[in-house]
Amino acid sequence: MLLSLSQWLQSLYPEQLGFLRVFQYLTFRAVLAALTALLIGLAFGPWVINRLAEMKIGQPIREYGVQAHIAKSGTPTMGGVLVLIGIGVATLLWFDWSNRFVWIVMLVTFGFGAIGWVDDWRKVVHKNPEGMRSREKYLWQSLIGLVAAFYLCFAVSESSNLRVFQLFMRWVQSGFSTPLPPNADLLVPFFKSISYPLGVWGFIILTYLVIVGASNAVNLTDGLDGLAIMPVVLVGSALGVFAYVVGSSVYSKYLLFPHIPGAGELLIFCAAMAGAGLAFLWFNAHPAQVFMGDVGALSLGGALGTIAVITRQEIVLAIMGGIFVVEALSVILQVGWFKWTRRQTGTGLRLFKMAPLHHHFEKSGWNETQVVIRFWIITMLLCLVGLASLKLR
Repeated sequence: MLLSLSQWLQSLYPEQLGFLRVFQYLTFRAVLAALTALLIGLAFGPWVINRLAEMKIGQPIREYGVQAHIAKSGTPTMGGVLVLIGIGVATLLWFDWSNRFVWIVMLVTFGFGAIGWVDDWRKVVHKNPEGMRSREKYLWQSLIGLVAAFYLCFAVSESSNLRVFQLFMRWVQSGFSTPLPPNADLLVPFFKSISYPLGVWGFIILTYLVIVGASNAVNLTDGLDGLAIMPVVLVGSALGVFAYVVGSSVYSKYLLFPHIPGAGELLIFCAAMAGAGLAFLWFNAHPAQVFMGDVGALSLGGALGTIAVITRQEIVLAIMGGIFVVEALSVILQVGWFKWTRRQTGTGLRLFKMAPLHHHFEKSGWNETQVVIRFWIITMLLCLVGLASLKLR
């Protein structure tokens, strides 16, 4: 919005307001987006927390969980709304409203946020321990994920919505057999020329799995004070660098990445997400004054997955977000092993003392702060590995 306003003012007073050309610089707007989201979060954080407390939106703690967490019962949850407010306002102020990629990321982010809101509301306000049933939750996640996947399948290869529609029509007229341009191939990091053509259906399936998988992986990670939000900030910031590179015809050519026109504007969203995340961490640091809830975790995970797909960095997302991947795998393995051993022996066995993995380490003797800080350090290292793939190819 402010970009369009600055351009309009410059057209009226080109000599007097020439300094407004600084708004054309993507990096300048990204810095301001991060600062805007950070200040909004810090300013409105106490008010949001007080409102959640007044509404008695407190986090229930499972009795069979880690006993040290019992004292957290009643801490305001659904604090992810604070993150979404910061992201939404800062992004709308500083990004180019004509950019289609930012709009699709916003759609996924706030769509998944709405799902998380309903789930949290049913759990906390309606005192329904199941919240939104798994089938219902996955149905809505799948609907949003598939809509985004179907659009991005054609959008990452073309520079405008008109050309996207034309590519879609060519695919339909060919009997659903027209191959996608190389921009839509699956890139393998650390190799110059290794990529795999996915085809339309392969792209849609992979994108759906990345978006929905990332959303639920972040949600599973959100179990300790500050554990999920800092990795989200780190991974999101790193993805912003990739967005800037693939959105630039110069840098993408030099670093041997596909050029995706318009992807660079996602740096604004990533910067806003980093600023809003750091503001939330101010209140979520141990001992937490507020929890993120599904409204925050589902939406932020969906955002990371969507940005990774647009920038063609699905594998790099799995590397940088290794903590999210391991947390999700720990739950899958724990449940799968328990069910299999129960069928075989009549008694279910466990691979971990408790899943997700962060609870296993707590039950192994690590205190909460040790788990959180060590997971942050691992994420920092993994993000550096992912960023190294920019040049090491």
